[in-house]
Order: sequence, then C-alpha cells, then structure tokens
Amino acid sequence: MDSSNDEAVDIIITNVVATFRTRCHLNLRTIALEGTNVIYKPEVGKVLMKLRKPRITASIWSSGKIICTGATSEDEAKLGARRLARCLQKLGFKVNFSAFKVVNVLAVCSMPFSIHLIDFTKNNRPIASYEPELHPAATYRIKNLKATIQVFSTGSLTVTGPNVQNVATAVEQVYPLLFECRKPLCKQDKKM
Repeated sequence: MDSSNDEAVDIIITNVVATFRTRCHLNLRTIALEGTNVIYKPEVGKVLMKLRKPRITASIWSSGKIICTGATSEDEAKLGARRLARCLQKLGFKVNFSAFKVVNVLAVCSMPFSIHLIDFTKNNRPIASYEPELHPAATYRIKNLKATIQVFSTGSLTVTGPNVQNVATAVEQVYPLLFECRKPLCKQDKKM
C-alpha cells in the first residue's frame, strides 16, 4: 500500500469455490432419496446438496467429483467439503476425501475515494480495459497472479483469483494505480 496514505482497505471474501473427489462412484438417485437438503437435477446429471454450517452448496456428480461454493474462507471451504464427505459416508458410500483444491476466490473491497475510470484505463492500457457500453466497470488483469479486478467509478472493487493470498496481493498492486486516478473530493464530501 502507499506509505503516504495509511488508510486501511478491508477485503471481504464473499465466495470460495473448491473441488474434491470421493474416489468412488456415487448413485445420485440414492443421494436424492435418502439425503437431506438435496435437490436432484437428472437433466443435468447432478445433485445439489446444501449444508447449513458452514453455509455451502455442493454440486455432486456420479463420477465422484464435487464442487463446493459459498464458503467465506479457505478453511471454511475445507471444513464444508469434509462434512459433505461425511454425509455421503453416512449414506453408505465408500468415500475417500482426496484432491481437495481451492479453485476460485471472490472478494470485494471499497477504496476510500472515487476513481476516474477513463484515466485509469489510459494509464494502464494493455492490461486494463473499459467498455462503458458493455459494463460499468474497468477490468484489470494481473497475469502472474491469475487475478482479475473489476474497478467501479465509486471505488468499489470486485476481485477474483485462485486463492486468498493472490487476491490480497492483487489489491496491493492495484492500489497505487487507483490512487493516481482518484477523483478530487467535491465540497459536499469534505463536509462529511
């Protein structure tokens, strides 16, 4: 972060997507009939199972691949995945919890200033794009971190990346660039 400006930016993780394998074939019909909090989608070939604590939703395929969404941390995603594996074991499947991986992390944060998107895009042309006719945010991609940042003129950021550390690093990298393109405060904002 910029040393001259010591305002802290809170990064709030809103969704963590993780996958794991059960290493056994799963009978979706059995899960749908005997499981709790289950939605069977035979046209897609999957079952949705929801857990209340931690609050996650899992897409379960008969091959044994499971995708968990809705967790708010990597630890919560792993705990939810383990609880799901335990639920499937209780239904009689020989589940082996393996190949757990956090695939995607979605986070939001708000800058303490508004941003002039056209200037931001001009200054960072090859990796920043802004199409106001298509989307109200400028898109900034950081290839080495595999992170994408949606920058809104209000100062709100939506960050996606492969893990929490990369998301935090991406915000740290983009902060000085955004600080350069901040909008000057109007008289009404100064009074507040």
